[in-house]
Amino acid sequence: MKIRLIPTLLILIVVAVTVRLGFWQRDRAHQKEALQAQITQFENAPAQTVGAAPVELKAIEFHRVRAVGQFMPQQVVYLDNRPYNDQPGFYVVMPLKLRDGGYVLVNRGWLPRNMNERTTIAPYGTPKGEVEIEGIARADATRAFELGEGGSAAHQTIRQNLDVASYATETGLPLQPFVIQQISDDGDGLVRDWPAPTSGVDRNYGYMFQWWTMAAAAVAFGLYAARRAAKHEKLAQNASPEGSASNEKAPHA
Repeated sequence: MKIRLIPTLLILIVVAVTVRLGFWQRDRAHQKEALQAQITQFENAPAQTVGAAPVELKAIEFHRVRAVGQFMPQQVVYLDNRPYNDQPGFYVVMPLKLRDGGYVLVNRGWLPRNMNERTTIAPYGTPKGEVEIEGIARADATRAFELGEGGSAAHQTIRQNLDVASYATETGLPLQPFVIQQISDDGDGLVRDWPAPTSGVDRNYGYMFQWWTMAAAAVAFGLYAARRAAKHEKLAQNASPEGSASNEKAPHA
């Protein structure tokens, strides 16, 4: 049986790519599992106090933190397209002026959207005076898909996304380079059922098995095609004049 070079190479390429993609999805799942274990450890550790001294994001992300200060409702930003239980709504993001100086953004929680008027914000409470909050330090207040600037342009109360550094420049506030995802309750009526930051592990494993199934299917198809080609080649040889002549010269019993 002759091995056809181009079909064989194509099948080998498909197998190599799909197997590699399967391993990549497996590695992504393992990374998320390791990160989740680290996040769980950070969240169960004593809360770190956030003050005026700048803290690098990589040194505090996913750690449990506490902050004491006053909310600045005049600087609030509502992040649009943040669904909760399939209901559209906003995240309420507000600066907190810290007791000992400095500022930090706080993602206070989720607020449902008014279905009749998109820009109408449902009522919620904002504590007056000094408050103490606890939460998890995050790189941002989550990100939603956005074309161009979209709703993130400066001086808009309702936006699609909010970049901490850009907002610090816009407002002139010396913000910490992270956002506190608030978990403490202060009776403001906001929902704080935050999604897990590493969700999707099951999806990664599912993609892994899909890629490996495709690799196995490519191998099975290659073997099937090779067998059919060999069978057709044998039939063609038997039907050719040379094959007939050979059969006629064969000794009879």
